[in-house]
Amino acid sequence: MSEQLTVPTMAEFMAEGKKPDILFWVGSAGSYDDRAKKITKAFVKILNKANVDFAVLGTEESNTGDVAKRAGNEFLFQMQAVMNIEVLNAYEVKRIVTCDPHSFNCLKNEYPSLGGVFEVIHHTQFIEELISSGRLKVEGDKYKGKRITFHDPCYLGRANSVYEAPRNVLKKTNATLVEMKRHKGSALCCGAGGAQMFKDAEPGNKEINVLRTEDAIETNPEIIATGCPYCNTMMTDGVKFKEKESDIKVLDIAELIADSQDL
Repeated sequence: MSEQLTVPTMAEFMAEGKKPDILFWVGSAGSYDDRAKKITKAFVKILNKANVDFAVLGTEESNTGDVAKRAGNEFLFQMQAVMNIEVLNAYEVKRIVTCDPHSFNCLKNEYPSLGGVFEVIHHTQFIEELISSGRLKVEGDKYKGKRITFHDPCYLGRANSVYEAPRNVLKKTNATLVEMKRHKGSALCCGAGGAQMFKDAEPGNKEINVLRTEDAIETNPEIIATGCPYCNTMMTDGVKFKEKESDIKVLDIAELIADSQDL
């Protein structure tokens, strides 16, 4: 790899008797899916650029258990959650940032009852925080005037009412933000949530991700911006299905910010 990314682990911090400001929860998609790994790298570039003291769990990170819970296996969810909570509490983690709204929702809302109480932040919220505090400057006109439509992830938007942070960050690129008819509280799911990503489609005449991609295409965008690795996959597949790959890119907000700054 030509690019040098600095990604310390919690164990390394602990060995030096130090604590990072945030724990970056990478999540399963961001760790293993080739497309989502690009989002992970883009976010790390932003963290490095802003000189954020962060660490990852590395091999000590396990799946949050979100998929098991959504699929109805509460026992497996609790096993995975308790194991993660023991690791996080052992490191005295206070603040967690993640690019995955599924992990965000699970850690924020479902871990506290099992003994895992943390401040959990979505990466778009953290990027907004870095920009507003002056730690990250977003300059240049790489995306000026580009038509971008943002797809609200279910677990970020409707489940946790985080609507403004991603949009505020996108506006910093000087792009033209165009809203789909169904957005914010009325946004349509990409089709991957609730463990649907991992099962075959049920009978019907149209896939959910195709329907949602059609919502996006109506805005005549050059870019569909996402804030979730699963949404990214579903919208990318939708764009391919509609044979619009040459006209429309699907990019995570972290990728847009990193790219706009040539990171």
